[in-house]
Amino acid sequence: MVTQQGILHFETYGRGRPVLLLHGWLGSWALWRNSFEVLGQSKYQLKVYALDFFGFGESSNKSDEFSVRNFVNLVNEFMDRQGIQKAALVGHSMGGTVSLTVAIEHPERVAKAVVIGSPVNGASLSWLLKLSGNPGFANLIWTFPNLVYLFLRGYSYFMANDGAAMEKMVTSDLSKVSVKPFFQSIATLGATDLRQQVEGLTLPVMGIYGPKDIIVSPNQAKVLKKHIPHARVEWFENSGHFPMMDEPERFHTVLVDFLNN
Repeated sequence: MVTQQGILHFETYGRGRPVLLLHGWLGSWALWRNSFEVLGQSKYQLKVYALDFFGFGESSNKSDEFSVRNFVNLVNEFMDRQGIQKAALVGHSMGGTVSLTVAIEHPERVAKAVVIGSPVNGASLSWLLKLSGNPGFANLIWTFPNLVYLFLRGYSYFMANDGAAMEKMVTSDLSKVSVKPFFQSIATLGATDLRQQVEGLTLPVMGIYGPKDIIVSPNQAKVLKKHIPHARVEWFENSGHFPMMDEPERFHTVLVDFLNN
């Protein structure tokens, strides 16, 4: 889809009520390949859209702005252009923070919101991600891209139970990212604090978190519940930052149940 800022790439599957899937930092729509096959089944009556944020995956951005704020605007523009009046938003990590922000600012457009390993308060990011948001550090390490790839490929084995599958996905997604989206997006995510703002939400919200998360503090599950008392919180004991990969069957069962009830 052509926008004023650049090319917005997305994939869609299924027929029915719209559901938008939003990926996290350094990711792309590829994170949701298995979810596509599950959610798009005709019996669930869902039409699934998976977006690539500007600067990630196959999307580009002529304005060189890769902030959480711009990604919120992207979701709103996408819904306008696709004629979607209201949709469920499912976001992983940074994508979940974007989902909550859209719900806060435009509650009439969000049927339900799901956050997966997402920071409600950006201070919960790991030290590595906070450091990555420093432009000086990012520009320094980006002068040695092969070392960045090598480090993240090794680090990916600690992110999920299936390290090989995670390494393959990280390698593919990272090859499409340049230095500006790398540090701008994570810097603005780290500066985001939605704790007070989410208290006004009345729409259905679900959070999915795992104790093995080394990217975002798992304690964000408690933060979400504290500030949105009606939120449904699912704790995935055998998962880290990627429960859709660590416990896929349970993940999709829980997600479908929430979206359809």
